[in-house]
Amino acid sequence: MTTLSDHALTILHEWVQSESLRKHCYAVADSMRHFAQVRGEDVDLWEAVGLLHDMDYERHPNQEQSPTGGHPFVGVAWLREHGWSEEVCLAVLSHANYANVSRKTPLERTLYAVDELSGFVIAVARVRPSKSIHEVDVTAVKKKLKDKAFARAVNREDIVHGAAELGMPLDNVIAEVIAALQADAERLGLEGIK
Repeated sequence: MTTLSDHALTILHEWVQSESLRKHCYAVADSMRHFAQVRGEDVDLWEAVGLLHDMDYERHPNQEQSPTGGHPFVGVAWLREHGWSEEVCLAVLSHANYANVSRKTPLERTLYAVDELSGFVIAVARVRPSKSIHEVDVTAVKKKLKDKAFARAVNREDIVHGAAELGMPLDNVIAEVIAALQADAERLGLEGIK
């Protein structure tokens, strides 16, 4: 029997050709799986949501942040048509502030908290001399968060608000995301220079 996350991975590969966007989705899925394990939630469901959250971003990026079209609305419409639960659909919608879907569940809040942060932690790993996630720590991430020129596209406010919505200190959320990504370093291409 295929798991939800296996099915989600197949969908991600059908929708997304960009290796960097795929790796971002893997990283968010890793973080989601990690938090689900820590909190005793449905690991398969949470990982699937992480894989699917940006499935339509490559085809429908929605840079203007329309509250009705493009990413994530196109992907969610497709998911609904293909029988995915409303729990999954609302979580995917809720990670985009402009979708105007309030984050009420731990699933929704966690996706929002780890989305930008997962990408940011990867960026920090890539600028380490070794290019290894294993050399990234909370201090390094926080230092880079203060550097507005570094990974300029990452919304720092989302990272701070995400931790607050989870009710966790930012340092703890960063530490958990680092741990999650370290566990999947090979697939993420963050093992480092050998």
